[in-house]
Amino acid sequence: MDKKIIVKGTKNGLNVEINMNKFSGYDEMLSELIEKLSKGKSFYKGSTIKLIFDITSISQRSLKELQEVLLKDLEFGAVELPENEAKEEKEMKIFSGVYEGRTKFIRKTVRGGQCISYDGNIVIIGDINSGSEVTAAGNIIVLGSVKGSVSAGISGNSKAIIAAFSLQPEVLKIGDKMALSPDSEKPMYPEVAKIKNGMIIVEPYLPNKYIY
Repeated sequence: MDKKIIVKGTKNGLNVEINMNKFSGYDEMLSELIEKLSKGKSFYKGSTIKLIFDITSISQRSLKELQEVLLKDLEFGAVELPENEAKEEKEMKIFSGVYEGRTKFIRKTVRGGQCISYDGNIVIIGDINSGSEVTAAGNIIVLGSVKGSVSAGISGNSKAIIAAFSLQPEVLKIGDKMALSPDSEKPMYPEVAKIKNGMIIVEPYLPNKYIY
């Protein structure tokens, strides 16, 4: 008999396959998913959960609620949702500028030795420690400090940005441009790195408020 929800462990966390056709609706699926995952909550806390299901079968509001439940209630570190293939066919494969696009949210610190890569934007609620590496086809936004290596716009998007509360990377790349962190004091305000006139520049997130 086909199972409604199949959970498989991976080196990064969990892969969860959901057969939406086996449920009467979203609410029933969510209830059973919570019950199933709650049993191993302490073991999987902080890891990444990848959901595999027909994303067109539930609304955007339900998708947002599902992410919040997995991150806040079940305490996963990151949630990966399936792509909407019908929508993707209408979009360019390479990011052409700074816009919302596909975004992966990571609610944990990226520790030394870890590597994270995503074909879209990455938002990290935490730090990027020295010795770690984060790469994205789009933008990288860090609600914390950056001390590892960060690469944005790796698919060729020179309009991508890297922003952080404290920007002190070992290596910083945007598109095909690279910069090393200067030997200077820790910035006292959020900063944004971007390409201007063919080179990477770093400026205050709110230039009218923060002055060098």
